Amino acid sequence: MLQLGLAMVTPILIYFWLNRLVFNNSVVLHSSIIYLIGFEALLAIIIFLVMGIVAQQLRNIKILFVSLAYASIGAMLLCHGFSPMLGTGDSAQHFIFAQLALLLSSFWLWLSSLSADHRLVRWLGKHRKALMPVWCVLLVLIGLLILLVADDSFKQFLYSRNGARLTTFFILLFNTWTVYRHLITYMASRFSIQLAIVYGTGWMNTAQVILFTLAPEALNWWMFHGLLFLAMLVMMIVLVLEYRHTESLTASVKRLYRADPDRWIQTYMTPSVSELVKQTETKDAYTAGHNYRVTVYALKLGEEMGLSSTQLKSIALGGLVHDVGKLYIPDYVLNKPDKLTQDERKLIERHPVDGYNLCKQVGFMVEELAIIRSHHEKWDGTGYPDRLEGEAIPLVARVTAVADVYDALTSSRSYRKAMTHEKAMSIIKEESGSHFDPRCVEAWVRIVEEEKEFFEQMLSSHKNMRSIIS
Repeated sequence: MLQLGLAMVTPILIYFWLNRLVFNNSVVLHSSIIYLIGFEALLAIIIFLVMGIVAQQLRNIKILFVSLAYASIGAMLLCHGFSPMLGTGDSAQHFIFAQLALLLSSFWLWLSSLSADHRLVRWLGKHRKALMPVWCVLLVLIGLLILLVADDSFKQFLYSRNGARLTTFFILLFNTWTVYRHLITYMASRFSIQLAIVYGTGWMNTAQVILFTLAPEALNWWMFHGLLFLAMLVMMIVLVLEYRHTESLTASVKRLYRADPDRWIQTYMTPSVSELVKQTETKDAYTAGHNYRVTVYALKLGEEMGLSSTQLKSIALGGLVHDVGKLYIPDYVLNKPDKLTQDERKLIERHPVDGYNLCKQVGFMVEELAIIRSHHEKWDGTGYPDRLEGEAIPLVARVTAVADVYDALTSSRSYRKAMTHEKAMSIIKEESGSHFDPRCVEAWVRIVEEEKEFFEQMLSSHKNMRSIIS
């Protein structure tokens, strides 16, 4: 965190120091900075193409959002740099294109940090295939409008202090949120592309502060473009290094929204969760192994569906104790090998509420509590305890429900032997639209097909599942 803060603040301090010097050569500015702008635009376009191709291959809307952010930077910087060569450039126009490069990119990066269940993300996801070509066309039209058509009143508004204040507010707001969300994810994943986005977005914020305060003809344009170039360069270097490591850009970028589930669990393990897990392990060794596996499966599924870092954190915590309410169920009922009586069934069906009431007393957050209370709800409204239906069931609970049932089916119980992976998958597919959210099942099928080795390892480890509390 200290390194990140220094990386953001140091350029601003250098900028204000340079601004005090009497050194402002506009000839050097306009004859030389065009090369830097060209390199920035070239790097941005390369990153856009790489991320865009991978996004289409993986059908991942969030990676596509990152791609479109770099497309916006590349397009606006091309207009910004080459407008003087077309004889249309002036100070206001240069400022507007630089402003739009940051504003448009910050919007797409902000979208990449949102939950996949966000209404806007879901709507854009339905038009994923058309999004890239449509946005590229819009960027061309925006550039042409400003270069050739836009009247003076429009340009003067964007160039005015009030217009600059408004765009600065939104850029800093979008980018700060993006840095926060991606930093949380990086703390769990330690994935270099996440960190590149954090630093790059932070430098864009610093560049915006400089853009808002500089005089249009000042040599400090070099500082602004230097920061943007640095943001592009860091991302490009990280992509190259990741490719050299994995020999597959698709595999590398795919990890952008996927982390090691163990890192999530260990990073966000709190003393209260640790104590509750110890209690469940003491009562029933099966519950301990089951809770851990369900959490790992749910994190995998949540990442595949593009859940936000906050939601994944909720799964990491809530998943571990989703069955903690079974502490209140007598052992003879919990481990009964025969069919349960109606009264015994009622005791079993109370465990989500009992777990919810216990955990809300020890400081669990709303979405973590939603997993504990609602992981037995069904898509068609026939579940328990509240008979919630469809999207009224919290998304984190819908995700956990698939993981919970899969692990229950593939695990041995006191009253039956474990099912095969194929049989369990068949049941989950059949229950899509009745027990489970169809979107969750579709994503579950994808990760099962893509990560066969991981599931084989998880299934083979059932008998020797270790405690997660050392």
